Amino acid sequence: MGKVGVALAAGSAVAACVVAAVMVGRRVRRRRGWRRVVRVLEELEDGCATPVGRLRQVVDAMAVEMHAGLASEGGSKLKMLLTYVHNLPTGNEKGIYYALDLGGTNFRVLRVKLGGQRSVIIGHDVVRQPIPQHLMTSTTEELFDFIAASLKDFVEMEDDSEPSQGEKRELGFTFSFPVKQFSFSSGILIKWTKGFSIQDMVGRDVSQCLQQAIHRKGLDMRVSALINDTVGTMSLGHYHDEDTVAAVIFGTGTNACYLERADAIIKSQGLLSTSGGMVVNMEWGNFWSSHLPRTSYDVDLDAESPNPNDQGFEKMISGMYLGDIVRRVILRMSQESDVFGPISSKLYVPFILR
Repeated sequence: MGKVGVALAAGSAVAACVVAAVMVGRRVRRRRGWRRVVRVLEELEDGCATPVGRLRQVVDAMAVEMHAGLASEGGSKLKMLLTYVHNLPTGNEKGIYYALDLGGTNFRVLRVKLGGQRSVIIGHDVVRQPIPQHLMTSTTEELFDFIAASLKDFVEMEDDSEPSQGEKRELGFTFSFPVKQFSFSSGILIKWTKGFSIQDMVGRDVSQCLQQAIHRKGLDMRVSALINDTVGTMSLGHYHDEDTVAAVIFGTGTNACYLERADAIIKSQGLLSTSGGMVVNMEWGNFWSSHLPRTSYDVDLDAESPNPNDQGFEKMISGMYLGDIVRRVILRMSQESDVFGPISSKLYVPFILR
């Protein structure tokens, strides 16, 4: 081999070594990057750990808060609200019923015909509609006028459901926010949750606000029941199975209710119960205990939310907030390593993942 051939071979070898070194270097850096990403996930896994011992501590803490909430108003993080629901559906109900469900970023209008035999629903119609974002922070009249207009459109489509002479359509209103009830069909809003913030509504009678909007739209309908979505879920469960005594919601927010003995509700002494019990709306989204597995992502989300130090349990487990927890984890991984490429500006936008 001549000198030129030797030089070319040597040059090729050097080039190959350089390329190999670059590739090895990239692989090493990439491996280190992945290790940093995995470390972030391992820290998250450790922070979310719920061994049986910790779960028992959480259960005990919730039981203490439940008893305190049943004993007095304001005595607990759990409001343990009275619903004035003493009797649940039996399955013998007959006729046409209307319902309106406002529980988060959507509301639904429902018409159902029951046949009087348990688990027999002859027919039902449902319309689901999103709440425009601006109405979630507007005024009471604007929000309820929008809902009443949609309700009127729904009723006008049902030509075969005209009430008999002298009768009025009855509406059940499911309102999935903390309400202090004074009867089965009336109650005042305690506070908003799940992204709503209409300040002139707090302290006002929820049923009355809807009824006034219905009148403004010229609709002949009466709000005859006001319940929470957990109570509605429990009622449906009891309609199908008489052994149902509790219900839990995991959706935009989270909550639970159950049937409690009347004599165990100390703060309601003096109220008559026709059945010896009453459904209690726990409002457990506001539950908090130092035993809950709270991570740095939970702490940051709460601090940057419109209602810091409020609805702590809900912010850890409900649909309204889980997407943003995921966003924060992905952002942290992207900041720790470049294995995903450049950091997307969208990862800095709160609640972009829903």
